[in-house]
Amino acid sequence: MNISVIGAGYVGLVSAVCFAELGHTVIGVDNNPEKLLALDEGKVPIHENLLPELLQRHLGHRLTFSSSISHAVRESDVIFITVGTPQSATGHADLGYVEAVTREIAKHITSMKLIVEKSTVPVRTSDAIRRTMTLNGASPRLFSVASNPEFLREGSAVTDFLYPDRIVIGVEDSFSEERLREIYSPLCDGSYYRREDLIPGCGASAAHFIVTNTNSAELIKHTSNAFLAMKISFMNAIANIAERVGGDVDQIREGVGADRRIGTSFLNAGIGYGGSCFPKDVLAFRAVAREVGYDFDLLDAVMRINKDQRHQFLRKVRDALWTLRDKRIAVFGLAFKAGTDDVRESPAIEIVEALVNEGCLITAYDPVAMPRALSELGLRVGENTVRMASDPYIAAEDVDAVLILTEWNEFASLDLPRLHSQMRLPVVIDGRNLYRPEVMEAAGFVYYSVGRAAVFPLGRLNAMPELLIDEAACLSHQAG
Repeated sequence: MNISVIGAGYVGLVSAVCFAELGHTVIGVDNNPEKLLALDEGKVPIHENLLPELLQRHLGHRLTFSSSISHAVRESDVIFITVGTPQSATGHADLGYVEAVTREIAKHITSMKLIVEKSTVPVRTSDAIRRTMTLNGASPRLFSVASNPEFLREGSAVTDFLYPDRIVIGVEDSFSEERLREIYSPLCDGSYYRREDLIPGCGASAAHFIVTNTNSAELIKHTSNAFLAMKISFMNAIANIAERVGGDVDQIREGVGADRRIGTSFLNAGIGYGGSCFPKDVLAFRAVAREVGYDFDLLDAVMRINKDQRHQFLRKVRDALWTLRDKRIAVFGLAFKAGTDDVRESPAIEIVEALVNEGCLITAYDPVAMPRALSELGLRVGENTVRMASDPYIAAEDVDAVLILTEWNEFASLDLPRLHSQMRLPVVIDGRNLYRPEVMEAAGFVYYSVGRAAVFPLGRLNAMPELLIDEAACLSHQAG
């Protein structure tokens, strides 16, 4: 089938290359000339596993890029809208880009098209697209509108697309359903999984295909993200209780997650959720609820706990280091999660900003996110305020503490003796619980984590300020 994907951002680019992987002819549309030039040269502007390989595989064959919406509309049977829906000042999703694209489509439509909203949008957006199409001169006989929400996780978006938990389509007519079934047929009939050149992944031999009306499909997306954010915040609240009563949140997670009704996913305690989806979508969902007269105060609690989790972590840093001014701190991880260079709404960036404002001297390392982080931190705390290092051990040279803020595998397998030898004080504050406390204690670290008791080497130290006052004792222990 001939498909156009309007918007070559995260969702749009992944969708375009994956539709090409399924055998369709795809035009990716964007209005950023620099991005289009890079894509035409086979360069991927974001860090995403397997995306460069798929782009190289299909570029110039099944996949082309264009800046022209009119060209894409003429050449396509199905038009996916994947433009951004940023958060507005009121908390609602800003649908200005969706509306602008819809108006452009309406200008150039001359034959029957299916228009599919794939951006994350509030309920009733499909109705607004239909209305906008008609108001801008498109005959209702020449288009149908459907919803096809995405469920892609940054870092594993390609395999999430090709091995989905479910494919949800929201339709109001048989034409839309038939077209979307045809588009996804290689995943639903299992033919893609029998190909010799398939992208390997984990999943069922046939995708679960769910058909709803458009309003339900739009609600499914926001409900999914809000529920996952709620699980994260719930476990972070439990972690705070566990610390106060001597529990271990990892053991709690194992015990609770063994219940098949609950499971262990999204129950990792840490510094809270971030990224481009959860914060924006939870806020937008709450705004929609208020708009229809429902006070969804559970979402207020989810957001409040998530915000407070950063403050709880900063309290750990203060507990460990007593005063913060002029303290040298190494930060391991700047992306909002492992597997991506995305620093939008990253808890790590927020924590670094707070520490800089309290007078800390920060050296940071992230495997892929440092260029984007430098740009973001430059806007927040000024250029050249945070130093970047080429590896974690260089970042840790002569520091008072190491903070682990992103769950990269690299940080879970550090050479602990080498790290210890680099640091001025052997203090690690782990916001992702990558290590067991007893392992860090045996390695000679003062170790703070989330939802677990702090440990001190040899049981000799019971408070970090005492360690700082008697720095000679610390250095003597470090040498020994």
